[in-house]
Amino acid sequence: MLPGSTAAFSWKQARDLFAALDWHPDAHPAMPDIVANGRKPDIRACGSCHRVEGTGGPENASLAGLPVDYFVQQIADFKSGARTMSGPQRISTQVMMASVRSMTDADISAAADYFSALKRKRVIKVVETDMIPKTGPSRLFYVRSPEGGLEPLGRRIVEMPDDVVQFELRDSRATFTAYVPLGSLAKGEALAKTGGSGVTAACGLCHGPDLKGVDTVPGIAGRSPTYIMRQLYEFQHGSRAGAASALMKPTVEKLSQDDMIALAAYVSSLDP
Repeated sequence: MLPGSTAAFSWKQARDLFAALDWHPDAHPAMPDIVANGRKPDIRACGSCHRVEGTGGPENASLAGLPVDYFVQQIADFKSGARTMSGPQRISTQVMMASVRSMTDADISAAADYFSALKRKRVIKVVETDMIPKTGPSRLFYVRSPEGGLEPLGRRIVEMPDDVVQFELRDSRATFTAYVPLGSLAKGEALAKTGGSGVTAACGLCHGPDLKGVDTVPGIAGRSPTYIMRQLYEFQHGSRAGAASALMKPTVEKLSQDDMIALAAYVSSLDP
């Protein structure tokens, strides 16, 4: 059991990607079967990885509140190969790509309608620092080392669950702390609001003045900075090449790694 929930699940159930753990059943509409259970042998339950309330984690995407048309297009891009991976193969993306191949139009529509209706939650705190808690071994995300101590952050984003057990048990209310380099928020704000004198374009031109999305353009405020960083890299390196991605290509082509870190840090710090 977890605080604030009367539900109970085993670790075996938590590892079963064909069943979404519903810790707070009164906090969301009824889940369609594709979200709650998927369909064996290929389609994992959407809610198992992305969480029942669509909050996701550093290893994947938050789906809550995504426009239906945008959601549907991303599934189509995964299916067609227009959305893949530029760097080393990541197991979470491999699972996603395997799952979408067998999804029907009805499956996609049901999942899109469900997640679109969910309200986005603020689950990430962004902290500027040069030293962070020492990181320990993990699978798809950083965790604090059981030995304690500190280590230099360097030029990176380190996003950690505040309660590893809560996160591993796939609770939608798990929260995260994202450590970013000193000065990232101010630099990211300047890039996001002005484009940085031609380095990029102001994010609000497409994502809206508060970066919460406009029509079929998704909101980016308050999203995982780890996720945002990956997507900027994928856009820049051509692994997100769907029709809807065309506007992003010129936006990211001049960004340095430090620019991407700053943008991800700032955007993540905003209220979703």
